[in-house]
Amino acid sequence: MPAPAIKICGISTPGALEAAIRARAAYIGLNFFPKSPRFVSPGQAAELSERAEGRVRRVGLFVDADDDALAQFIAATQLDGLQLHGSESPERTAQVRARFGLPVWKALSVASADDVAHAHAYAGAADLILFDAKTPKGALPGGMGLSFDWSLVAQWKGAVAWGLAGGLTPENVAEAVALTGAPLVDTSSGVESAPGIKDEGKIAAFCAAVQRA
Repeated sequence: MPAPAIKICGISTPGALEAAIRARAAYIGLNFFPKSPRFVSPGQAAELSERAEGRVRRVGLFVDADDDALAQFIAATQLDGLQLHGSESPERTAQVRARFGLPVWKALSVASADDVAHAHAYAGAADLILFDAKTPKGALPGGMGLSFDWSLVAQWKGAVAWGLAGGLTPENVAEAVALTGAPLVDTSSGVESAPGIKDEGKIAAFCAAVQRA
């Protein structure tokens, strides 16, 4: 089985971007949620995107953004995909995909088998489902370093491609891959020294652990 694809989310500096590329990540995430410590402005995103072009795929992360906000960031940044990380319904997800003509990833918060089963509703609307940990009410929707019971998505089969997120670190990602068979893994806080501050050594260690897995 090939090693999973890797996404390093919350990239906000050239150093972190270069570390992700050196470590052979397939995707980087640019966070456009203003409340996040990983938020990047359209100007920052444009600079990072230009540096990344042709070297790694760029996914923009949005939380319940309206069309105007999506259009603003998409215009400023040459994105290869959109990640919807809020409460977007299958209908809204399909609408975004149709309007902007980019692949759409839908993050789903998981705490139970019912949460996983909800992924089937996004068949035909999303290009990829990202199973993530459910965060406490009122907290940020992701990037909290929380994980969930990976057995809930072990060898998940559905009509939509999928990936695993939520509390993945260099120390636990190989175990997560072995248990779930995830074809893609996504980390943000797991490769940071502080919220929003990427650690280049941890990025390298994370990617190496995945590639060995």
